[in-house]
Amino acid sequence: MASRPRSEPFAEAACPLGVCDGSGWILGPEDVARPCECREQRLKRSRVRGVASAIPPRYRGVSFDRPPVSDMAGQAETREAVKRIGAYIDALDSNLERGRGLWLFGDTGTGKTTLAMLVSKAATEGGHSVAIYSLPKLLARIRRTYEGEPGSDSYGAFFERLTSVDLLHIDDFGAEKRSDWVLEQLYALVNERYEDERSILLTTNLTVEKLEEQIGPRTVSRLTETCEQIPLFGADRRLENAPY
Repeated sequence: MASRPRSEPFAEAACPLGVCDGSGWILGPEDVARPCECREQRLKRSRVRGVASAIPPRYRGVSFDRPPVSDMAGQAETREAVKRIGAYIDALDSNLERGRGLWLFGDTGTGKTTLAMLVSKAATEGGHSVAIYSLPKLLARIRRTYEGEPGSDSYGAFFERLTSVDLLHIDDFGAEKRSDWVLEQLYALVNERYEDERSILLTTNLTVEKLEEQIGPRTVSRLTETCEQIPLFGADRRLENAPY
């Protein structure tokens, strides 16, 4: 008998748990099928196909018990931020289930990206789907979908992936040149995740007022409602650690 064709994301030859036949379904009594436990795992993997989901090499070793995070935990101007990041991670599953996100803002070089990567790393290790972009790179990636290169994602397919991952991590909000096209893309993305109750993690050097000027009050309003705001101030750690 010919084998049954399998569609993505269930194209593997075998179930990773050794339970089903690789289709993601278990056939029970009276030919009633029920989903295998591997199905949700595979669905989550399918959500990150075609998006940047890997932790950048510089941040793969980030940890609460290693510098720079351990140093930040002992300094007055950043101690509270590290504590709040830890609390968010402690309740990570619940936060992602409810669509609760984080908004890290403050001066350049104060550790915003490092702490954000700590959250994304925890989410990835916990089996959640994550997409990680700086805003300029994300907008450039969206523009490439318009070029329609063979084998590349359409705009709709890429947008669906961005809006369906458990956590969307965007670094450097406000680092792009303002235009009607940028405003439209950011509003569409943030609003879709807002309506679907999916979490956003963002970092920015801008105040709320400046960010409203840059990306529009409608977008900022939705981020304000769904994201816990965590300020980070102090000296530029990159300059402090620069070789001389």
